Amino acid sequence: MGDSAVAASDGDADALFGLEELRSGPARTPSGGDAARTAYGPLHRDSPAARRLLAVREIHAEPAAAASPRGREILARYPDARVIDVDSHWRIPDLHGNEGNLERWVRVKSEVLVLGEKKTLATRPNGRSADWIAPGPSNGCAMACAYCYVPRRKGYANPITVFTNIERIIAHLDRHITRQGPKREPNQCDPSAWVYDIGENGDCSVDALISENVADLVRAFAHRPTAKASFATKYVNPDLLLLDPRGRTRVRFSVMPPGHSRLLDIRTSPVEQRIAAAADFLEAGYEVHFNLSPVVVRPGWEADWSLLLRHMDDVLPQAVKQQAAAEVIMLTHNRDLHELNLGWHPRAEDALWRPDIQQAKRSENGSWNVRYRNDTKAEAVDTVRRLVAAHAPWLRIRYAF
Repeated sequence: MGDSAVAASDGDADALFGLEELRSGPARTPSGGDAARTAYGPLHRDSPAARRLLAVREIHAEPAAAASPRGREILARYPDARVIDVDSHWRIPDLHGNEGNLERWVRVKSEVLVLGEKKTLATRPNGRSADWIAPGPSNGCAMACAYCYVPRRKGYANPITVFTNIERIIAHLDRHITRQGPKREPNQCDPSAWVYDIGENGDCSVDALISENVADLVRAFAHRPTAKASFATKYVNPDLLLLDPRGRTRVRFSVMPPGHSRLLDIRTSPVEQRIAAAADFLEAGYEVHFNLSPVVVRPGWEADWSLLLRHMDDVLPQAVKQQAAAEVIMLTHNRDLHELNLGWHPRAEDALWRPDIQQAKRSENGSWNVRYRNDTKAEAVDTVRRLVAAHAPWLRIRYAF
C-alpha cells in the first residue's frame, strides 16, 4: 500500500479503457422484479418521481466544466435551467455560507446543480468499508438526511456538484489499481479484490439521474478483475439495472427501521423499497451488501431493529442472503450540524442530539464530532450483533463502527 494517496497531475495519460470503448457494448435488457421492469420503457431518470427529486432550475458552472463533453450533456438535459458562470465550484457566495439558504434547505437541493472539475485526484487508504476511498464523481446530494456530515463543509446548502472530468478520474483509478496488483491476502473489505469506495461524499444512485459518470465508473470496474467499486445508497434507481457490472460493483443499501427513516432520511426511497430491490440488483450482476446505518439510540430502538431484521429475513431470497454482508455504523453527529438542523428540521434533533449519552471526539479529518460514549456505543454494538444473530443469522457483519 505504498501508493496510498496519489495525486494526479495535469498531464495524466488517458484511461487504460477509454470511455468510448467502455460504452460500446450492447445495452442490457434487465430481468427480475418490478424495479427491473420499469427500465423497459422510459428511463427512471425521466420519470415524475426523479423529476420531483431533481427539478433543476439553476446551474452554477465553472466555464471549463460547462464546455466539457460531460458538461454539455448535463446542460442539454436541463435546457430551461439558468446557467451562472462561477470561478470555483467550492466558492459560490449565493450557496456557501449563505445563512439565508437555511430556510430553503430542501429547495436548494432540488433546484440547484453545480458543475465543476475535480482538480486534485487522490486515492486514500480506508480499511473499514473499503480498502480505498476513490476520488468520487460528485459532492453533495439531492436527498436531505438529517445526520449527513457533508453539508457542514459547504455551509447552509449542499446541492450536488457534478465533476465533469470523469476521464481523468477513471485514468487515475486505472493507474492506482494497476500499481496494487492482485490482492495478496483477504481482509474485512473483500477476500480477493481491492475495494474502492466511489461515493464517499454523495449518493451514486442519485448521481446517475444526472449524468453517465456513475455508469462510466461501473463499466470501468467491470474490466478490472483485481478491483471492485463500492457505494452506499438510500435511493433505488432502476436505471442502474441496465448496466453490466459483472460482479465488480458492490451496492450497499443503507437500511434502518422505517420509523427512524421517515424522521431522519428525508427525500430517500422507503426502506422497504431498498430491501426489495436487492434481488434485482444481484440478478443484474451487482454484489449486494447492506449498511445498518446509522444506528440511532432512542426509546424502543432495539424492538424497531428487531422488526426490520425479521422483515429482511422474511422477504430476501436465498441468493441475496448467501452473498450478503453488512456494516454496522453508529450515529456520528456534530454541533454545527445540530445548529443547522434546528433551523429546518428540529424534530430530528430530538433523536440525534443526546448530550446525556454522547461525547466529543476528533475525527480523522481533524474536526470535532459527537459520538455515543464508549460504554453506550459498546453496549449498542453488542445489542445489534445479538439482534442480527437472532433474526438474520445469515447476515455476516463485516465491521461495526
